[in-house]
Amino acid sequence: MTETSLKRDRDHDATDGAAVGTQAVSGEAIPQAAVDEDDMVGPMLPPQAKKRKVLEHEQAYLAALPSAQMYEKSFMHRDTVTQVAVAQDQDFLITGSIDGHLKFWKKTPTGIEFAKHYRAHVGALDGLTLSPDNSLLVSISRDKTVKVFDVITFDMIAMLRLPFVPSCAAFIYKKGQAQAKLAIADQDTPSIHIYDTRGGSSEPLDSVQLHRAPVLAMRYNAPYDTVISVDTKGVIEYWSGSDYAFPQDQVTFSMKLDTDLFALAKAKTSTKSLEVSKDGSQFATFSTDRRVRVFKFQSGKLRRTYDESLTAANELQRGESEMYNLEPIDFGRRMAGEKDLMADPEAPHPNAIFDESGNFIIYATLLGIKVVNLVTNRVSRILGKVENTERFLRVALYQGIPKQGIKTQRTLATTESTRTVTRQPTLLCTAYNKPRLYLFTTQEPDDSDQASTSRDVFNEKPTTEDMLAAGGAGVSEGQGGALPRTAIIHSTRGDIHVKLFPDQCPKTVENWTSHSRNGYYDGVIFHRVIKGFMLQTGDPLGDGTGGTSIWGQEFQDEFDRSLRHDRPFTLSMANAGPNTNGSQFFITTVPTPWLDNKHTVFGRVCCCQ
Repeated sequence: MTETSLKRDRDHDATDGAAVGTQAVSGEAIPQAAVDEDDMVGPMLPPQAKKRKVLEHEQAYLAALPSAQMYEKSFMHRDTVTQVAVAQDQDFLITGSIDGHLKFWKKTPTGIEFAKHYRAHVGALDGLTLSPDNSLLVSISRDKTVKVFDVITFDMIAMLRLPFVPSCAAFIYKKGQAQAKLAIADQDTPSIHIYDTRGGSSEPLDSVQLHRAPVLAMRYNAPYDTVISVDTKGVIEYWSGSDYAFPQDQVTFSMKLDTDLFALAKAKTSTKSLEVSKDGSQFATFSTDRRVRVFKFQSGKLRRTYDESLTAANELQRGESEMYNLEPIDFGRRMAGEKDLMADPEAPHPNAIFDESGNFIIYATLLGIKVVNLVTNRVSRILGKVENTERFLRVALYQGIPKQGIKTQRTLATTESTRTVTRQPTLLCTAYNKPRLYLFTTQEPDDSDQASTSRDVFNEKPTTEDMLAAGGAGVSEGQGGALPRTAIIHSTRGDIHVKLFPDQCPKTVENWTSHSRNGYYDGVIFHRVIKGFMLQTGDPLGDGTGGTSIWGQEFQDEFDRSLRHDRPFTLSMANAGPNTNGSQFFITTVPTPWLDNKHTVFGRVCCCQ
């Protein structure tokens, strides 16, 4: 090959190399990205990483939300609590139970105070709804009555007798309007009837016929003067709170086919849970297919969908994320409880609520109460994950600064120094088949709580079952004297001196000490001894299958945050699952933290002889 040909080849290679990066067209260079990828030769540029969305000042928003892992306090109803509402402007919390009872609670800087109790309905209390200004409250029931309450004075001001069973209700008026209009849906027909709650008449002002099936849920979007309603077919409708027509000037679409408002109908599901954000820009549903859907109001488009089905829970459990993982036994127990919940037609439907900013959505799952960042699409925290005996369902959020009433002012005046009352975020929760209102705050339960001031407050006359769960205080008094705080276990290998905790675990200590006095444990062997773990006894049969409590039935666990399996020589109750305590107990020989909140710690070994 000649020198001339080599030079010609080098020039040709140089021209080809330039052509890979750019193409010459009319004297202008086209960037490489504009060239068809099929015509390109050589290595490609790496794909650009998708920029992750960030919520500015996220920590400031999170600081205004509850953060405790355990509920701080709980208060009683006479029956299962199914409804909860928050009137933040008036610092009132309202709860309703399945027996038709209604309670008003006042939020104070030091906690909550009971205000008033109503036997509102003969039948079950099926719904609570507040007016946009939080001044009026309505309760509905299958007994065909609607009760109207003034929140500020917590007085009942009106009662409507209906010719139909109501399924849901919503106030549909703006602040300052003369008529306090209330929309009530008929459980058996698609009709929605409009009433004036201030007028006191049981005759409707008007009727709305928009749906083709009975309506299950309604919410009034006050900033846009629009009612959002969902029927049994899963169809979502918008209609004006003023003239009941489609609010064309409030939305950006003209045809529902351009939206995702048929998402529930396409999934063949529906919902009894519908919540609107404070600014009205979005709303959320928690449907019967166990999915949380967040919609943009004006466009009607889906923003987020969160799958909380049993299948999704199983996948999370198999994953490696510590946030979502549970102990296998605990997870199996919760899954069984979840199936019972889904099969119960009378169980309240869980809801999903927004915080004040609209950046977070909060809802209860079998894992706990999730706080999800809608901007970053990530779970920020899970509340109540360690509370394995409660399946939380409905939630309501208080994010205000409580005003100081007369009683509170006196309390604060007696403190050593004047304290500044700050924002006190509180999450109110109901739980499946539990007659209690649970409060999550930014504080964990107080370690120094005594039996009389524990986090589970007995503000109602306890039933027999409640008395057993509380520690059988009446039985203890009848036997004359307080429960012992020390004991000695006599064995063939020597004596074991133990310290007991009757303040934190009164029922467990009473059961154990009563059995000891009665000779129940005499001659009983340590039937299960595992080196480097524990020694188990308390079964008169000697094989781990027998034993019962002094009451002849299983009794509830008594967990306390200050009593953990964090050291050897811990005295704890053996069981076959939650609330199945009998007579068997064990002594650990090493720290066993995985047993926390599964077995009741009621004592410590002090010394052995």
